Amino acid sequence: MRHFVNRTAELGQLDATLSGDRDRSVVPVFVIAGTAGAGKTSLALRWAHRVRDHYPDGHLYVNLRGYDPGEPLTARDVLPRFLIALGLPAAAVPTDTDAAAALYRSVLADRRILILLDNAATVAQVRPLLPGNARCLTVVTSRGRLSGLAVRDGAYRLTLGTLAEPEAVALLRTVTADHRVDDEDELVELARMCAHLPLALRIAAERAADRPYMRLEELIADLRDESALWDALSTGDEEEAEAVRAVFAWSYRALPQDAARLFRLLGLHPGPEFGVGAAAALAGLSVRRTRQLLDVLAGAHLLIQKAPDRFEFHDLLRAYAGDEAQREESPENRSAALRRALDWYVHTADAAQSWIVPAEEHLPIDPPDTDVTPLSFADYDQAVDWAERENANFLPAVRAAEKTGLDRYAWQLSAVLWNAKAPSSLTTDWLAIGEIGLAAARRLNERRAVAGLLEKHGFGFTKLNRPADSLDCHQEALTIRRELGDRGGEAASLNALGLVHLRRRELEAAQVRLEEASSLFGELGETHWQSVAVANLALVHHQAGRLTEAFASVHLALTAHREEESARSVGNALWLLSLIHLDRGEREESRHAAQEAVRIALDLRSHVMEGNWLLALGDAELALGHFGDALTAYHRSATLHRRLGDRSREARAWLGVGETYLGLDRAEEAAGFCRRALAAHRGLGDVWHEAVALDGLAGALCGEDPEAARRLWVECARLLARYDDPRARDMRESVEGRLGGLGDSAAHSGP
Repeated sequence: MRHFVNRTAELGQLDATLSGDRDRSVVPVFVIAGTAGAGKTSLALRWAHRVRDHYPDGHLYVNLRGYDPGEPLTARDVLPRFLIALGLPAAAVPTDTDAAAALYRSVLADRRILILLDNAATVAQVRPLLPGNARCLTVVTSRGRLSGLAVRDGAYRLTLGTLAEPEAVALLRTVTADHRVDDEDELVELARMCAHLPLALRIAAERAADRPYMRLEELIADLRDESALWDALSTGDEEEAEAVRAVFAWSYRALPQDAARLFRLLGLHPGPEFGVGAAAALAGLSVRRTRQLLDVLAGAHLLIQKAPDRFEFHDLLRAYAGDEAQREESPENRSAALRRALDWYVHTADAAQSWIVPAEEHLPIDPPDTDVTPLSFADYDQAVDWAERENANFLPAVRAAEKTGLDRYAWQLSAVLWNAKAPSSLTTDWLAIGEIGLAAARRLNERRAVAGLLEKHGFGFTKLNRPADSLDCHQEALTIRRELGDRGGEAASLNALGLVHLRRRELEAAQVRLEEASSLFGELGETHWQSVAVANLALVHHQAGRLTEAFASVHLALTAHREEESARSVGNALWLLSLIHLDRGEREESRHAAQEAVRIALDLRSHVMEGNWLLALGDAELALGHFGDALTAYHRSATLHRRLGDRSREARAWLGVGETYLGLDRAEEAAGFCRRALAAHRGLGDVWHEAVALDGLAGALCGEDPEAARRLWVECARLLARYDDPRARDMRESVEGRLGGLGDSAAHSGP
């Protein structure tokens, strides 16, 4: 590590603890604690480098931001990153933290991994990230003692003090060696003024190195003046902290005026890291000039460059920059800077929407500030890459708008981000954003905005299997839109309500709503959305078992969508066409349609579409007797839906796995997966799919336990009696036929 100095004793203690006499069955956890700026991270990274050969299966690192002015990371935030780094596809990561932690421990069970958890503030941040494998090593850095890890997890703790004076002087000399020759006594004095803290020492050394022709005693005099100021302002209880602040101020005041202004304005950025575009917007500067100034700040060790055009603060420096913004910038200037940043996010997200969901209507938003240059995108992948890269900043940006009373920005950014979010992002992430936006729109009495955000909430609740909440949102949106005379919005709400009724298998209500939507879209000349409603009607016909009507409707929709080159809608129509082909006994045609749909989903990088359309592909492969391919499709669908939080579709994937194992004459495994699906559907109150799962489980058990199968089929028939559509009647007759076939064998199967 560049300019790492000594810490020989501490490294020796860590080495001795790792290699010494310890319980080899206990997972080793090391906590490096110490004051801010003491070099905990540098020591942890240096030691990790020394022992890396003991952990050949890889290394994991995360900054938990426990002391950052913004929101700290939680285990829920970190586990997906770690699982992806360990080789799992993003789609395989569960949304539930406990499930993700269990999967994480399982993945690590046979590996030797070194895990560095930097800047932890609480035990709760750390504990779900601990492996269950004693061959792994976890190193935690924290300003606190994290005593709970020692008590419950047997963690070893090393408390890191400031550098010894010789080491502090050595660090200064190392950084400045190529630039100047300084007196030893002056280096000692400079080290003392930095309280022997590595962070302060590095900043001071960089300033000295940048001014090789300025005598060190002059630099020390400047720092002495700065220290005197901070001493006067402090209580005297935080000598080390005041020394660090004095060094920050000393370095900050030496910056060129434009760089200093950018530094303090960056303290207003709401998210954990930022790109050049957002920084330029905050400062109201060109991207080229901003990039030059960011290089100045990074060179002075006041910023950390994480990647090309991506930067972040040390948490102490971020707090200091924010304090300087409060002190030196007027409230009007601070508000204007935040508005420019929010402008940049709103308009860049709007540009991303044009690629991610081009069919969706754009929100009418005011032009950006003249000093703001939003990004534009050359293609779909560029837009999605931006959405993924900035995902961690979206919620903080909306919170910042709410906190500062910028309600218009809060609701507009929330609304735009629904359409500009990455296709692989979690619905729960947006709902946290959307709640803030909806409250802001209500405060402003922006009723059209309220209706739009209610619609987005409704779709989100549907994805999370909360149909009652979804229905309430869409119904309220419909009421508002009718009161406003918004006929296009009314048609959209009718279509959304039809989909909720369809999800609840309320087929008559679904058909009525979708026919109303289709008719109204037609009156308004909205040909694309009329085709969408027709495709949704085709799905109602299919679910009801009216295959002729379903086939005719889906072909109309598919033809229209292909003509307008709407990939998302083409894929949806192909998925439905696959289901219809399968019910008509056209297995190859079903597989081909599902394969084309899945390819579209992959091109769009949409886990929602891929997961759902894989169910159709699995069904087609199973019908063709391609059991391996069916299992592959079902398993990926299940993991995708688990990550997305869609328990209903996850359960349908597990039922497909069960039916596939039954086709392989592995009845015991088939029954296990069918039980898993049954429990999920019962928990969700999904009666139709509960009946389907009962049928599947009965089929798996009928060979070994016909009496149990009989009871399951009786229950299945009872549930199916609630429905009177052709598909339900056909299924009930089929179940009753199987019950009749079981009569004699079940009657004579007792002991």
